[in-house]
Amino acid sequence: MIRVNIAEAKANLSRYLASVEDGETILICRRNLPVAEVRPVPKPPAEARPTGIDRGMTLPSTFFEPLPDDLLDAFEGKHGSP
Repeated sequence: MIRVNIAEAKANLSRYLASVEDGETILICRRNLPVAEVRPVPKPPAEARPTGIDRGMTLPSTFFEPLPDDLLDAFEGKHGSP
């Protein structure tokens, strides 16, 4: 971890950001008291993550069909009293 005071960080910001890009963490201080930490942002994954739990999962052909009216009514609170 690199420790720098604000004036030093301002004067050499590009150099310190290059260090951050290389994985270094910078601790920015005011009168030698830490006030902020600059660290690298996590890199995005190299490839897209598959969706779902079962990697070989397929959806049935009926998945995108409308729900039955009685089920829609239940979601909308249109069912009878208990």
